[in-house]
Amino acid sequence: MKNNYEFRRIYATGKSAATGLIAVYCKRNRKRISQLGVTVSTKVGKAVCRNKVRRRLKEIYRLNELVIKQGWDIVIVARVKSRYATYYQLEADFLRLMDKLGLLEAKP
Repeated sequence: MKNNYEFRRIYATGKSAATGLIAVYCKRNRKRISQLGVTVSTKVGKAVCRNKVRRRLKEIYRLNELVIKQGWDIVIVARVKSRYATYYQLEADFLRLMDKLGLLEAKP
């Protein structure tokens, strides 16, 4: 997702969950695939730092895409503390929030 109206629609009408590092918003879409949007505020740091956090979050989503239900629009909002978090802390928080929102596939 790239358009502002898509992000605003999810913020206004979607479900959300948050930790100290990230917040996740989600809303069902009418497609068979899920779409991801990542938001990192300038409060997190300068461009190099923001891009590092953004790359980490996209990679976490990419590697866990198979265990996430399809057909959802997902927006991840990085909080200021995410700048100092390790990759594994971000991944643990992301998976915890996905489970809380009911977006993880059932394990056999």
